[in-house]
Amino acid sequence: MTTLEFSYSLNQYSKTLKPFALRLTKDLDDANDLLQDTVLKAFTNRDKFSDGTNLKAWLYTIMKNTFITNYQKMVRRATFVDTTDNLHYINSGDVCIENRAQGGFALEDINACIENLDDVYKVPFMMYFNGYKYQEIAEKLALPIGTVKNRIHIARKILKEDLKIYKVD
Repeated sequence: MTTLEFSYSLNQYSKTLKPFALRLTKDLDDANDLLQDTVLKAFTNRDKFSDGTNLKAWLYTIMKNTFITNYQKMVRRATFVDTTDNLHYINSGDVCIENRAQGGFALEDINACIENLDDVYKVPFMMYFNGYKYQEIAEKLALPIGTVKNRIHIARKILKEDLKIYKVD
């Protein structure tokens, strides 16, 4: 295969390689970089390609191996070796493990705020929260549907105000 034929085939297959690169990297810019690295490696090593074999499979293999190599470099770069007597390997990235304690505190605060609501607002709100429809709540409490909607709205408003510390921007 001549260099011109190889370049043409490489250009044709690069269109099918991009979705594979995107699946590997899950980022458009990284996928474009991976595709460029793959095409560059394939072109510089075109003498290693055997005529009559599957060029597409060869390119996919180059891409997969390039991705793995880049990933391993990134992990090694983010890890440092502690040279103290214990020789610990520590990932230096900003890794934070959540133990869901904050969620437990938030749930306690939410339940406390609901308990502090007046029964006028709490009962329809909890019925709605438990899956009752507005019409069903109105019938069970013998109230107009507009009153039920208004009380649920007010309950939400009070809870939103009381729990504004948990607001995520």
